Amino acid sequence: MTFFKTPFKNFTTTQTKLILVVSVVLALFYNITFFTKVFGVYPPSGKTVFFIASLFIVLSAFINFVLNIFRSERTTKPFLIIIFFLSSLAAYVTDTYGTIIDETMLLNIFNTDRHEAMDLVSFKLLLYFLFLFVLPAFILVKIKLKGLPLKKEISSRLKTQGISLAIILVMLFSFGKNYASFFREQKILRSYTNPTFYLFSVGKFAGKFFSTSGGELIKIGVGATIERPENQRKLVIFVVGETARRDRFSLNGYTKETNPLLKKENVVTLTNMTSCGTSTAISVPCIFSNMQRSGFSADKAATTENLLDIFSHTSRMNLLWRDNNSNSKGVANRIPYEDYKYAPANTICDVECRDVGMLVGLQEYINKQPKGDVFIVLHQMGNHGPAYYKRYPKDFEKFTPVCKTNELEKCSNEEINNAYDNAILYTDFFLSKVIELLKANSNEFGTAMFYVSDHGESLGENGVYLHGLPYFVAPDEQKNVAAILWFGGEMARKINYPELKKKSAEALSHDNVFHTFLGMMDVKTPLYSPDMDILGNVLKK
Repeated sequence: MTFFKTPFKNFTTTQTKLILVVSVVLALFYNITFFTKVFGVYPPSGKTVFFIASLFIVLSAFINFVLNIFRSERTTKPFLIIIFFLSSLAAYVTDTYGTIIDETMLLNIFNTDRHEAMDLVSFKLLLYFLFLFVLPAFILVKIKLKGLPLKKEISSRLKTQGISLAIILVMLFSFGKNYASFFREQKILRSYTNPTFYLFSVGKFAGKFFSTSGGELIKIGVGATIERPENQRKLVIFVVGETARRDRFSLNGYTKETNPLLKKENVVTLTNMTSCGTSTAISVPCIFSNMQRSGFSADKAATTENLLDIFSHTSRMNLLWRDNNSNSKGVANRIPYEDYKYAPANTICDVECRDVGMLVGLQEYINKQPKGDVFIVLHQMGNHGPAYYKRYPKDFEKFTPVCKTNELEKCSNEEINNAYDNAILYTDFFLSKVIELLKANSNEFGTAMFYVSDHGESLGENGVYLHGLPYFVAPDEQKNVAAILWFGGEMARKINYPELKKKSAEALSHDNVFHTFLGMMDVKTPLYSPDMDILGNVLKK
């Protein structure tokens, strides 16, 4: 501690100088990914070197302009400490996984529980935290700020911001052609700037949050009915998967045998299914929404009823949501909900509670429903990363060697892929157990299982890991998802399997799920679109 005490104990400076130094430090040490990608787009040679240097100057000046907005004698140091804290986390996530901190990612963070957050903790994170937060925050605490009269303080702030803008304008005019291309064609590249882009995203997220919070719930599908005799009951289990790419299912042609159990069942795999989003917080509400992906809004979905509410309106449906993930993202707010992430609710736990634990006691629940259909949603932990090795019991470690850390940069591509594929193997086991349960009830019910993953995952392709990139730039690995159908009892007898096999190869998406379930459950409502129903021409009524 002596090293820091001597030079900083009595060091006094102005807010202007302090914020300028902080701005340069942030631009230099917290934007490694941004400048790495800049070098990839603009290889340093000739005049390009000067353009890259101007980018650093512009970024520093812009950060300086933004930070000066929030300066005051009492708030500057606390605010800068918060910025260092958030920027250290943003730098870690961006440098490690190539993630952009936009409003969708903030929504994911807002919905992440402690269990998921702990998967991201690593020694590398602690180093980022120590050197990019603790050290600068300690120095800030030791520095004394010179106070100025109010008028001089306002004048100094405006002068500093004016100079910052002037510097930015000089750079823009000096490298006009370069910046014209940069602003027109490198939108994603600009999204990696730290802290400016996440501050911008926080503003957008906060605006949306406060504009929708407390809004009146919009009802849909009121008056919906089930057009089927009451004695012809159905039992349907909808498995919402997590982070499962369709190209990692051997049912879809993957060379590794990841579906040894499902291949023995009469399942139909949808080989061209895409997701609504690249994160759980977007995809799960979208799956149950009547809004298509092109018009989907998480804000609007939060204040609008969904598929499960329509089922409730029929008064002939027994609904249950069991969750081994973070939560239902608001979808199950108005139906019975059971949390299976922890014991004792989930009785099958080792290093974490397993998806198959959601099946324990489910037969007893079904037995207690003497009337009406039964519709159950099981929300998996599935392949949630980066700790893929935790997502399956030891007995399912078929593919080796395995990455046994959440610090993916320490593992080879083979190790990462093996851990991910073992988790797919465990999902195969879980789904086979769901089918086993449905078979046991197929004499009394028409039974069905629909499995679909919420989004995919990047496993190092082009240096990108995990998921959550903006949809329009996200790679196919984050959007192409696994989807499987199985039918039993009377429902199986009504399925035209040759036609369903043809349908399964068509381009389908999460947009189809809402209408498929309305059709599957014989729900009559103006919201139903037969053209969007995957089973529209293959399930006899």
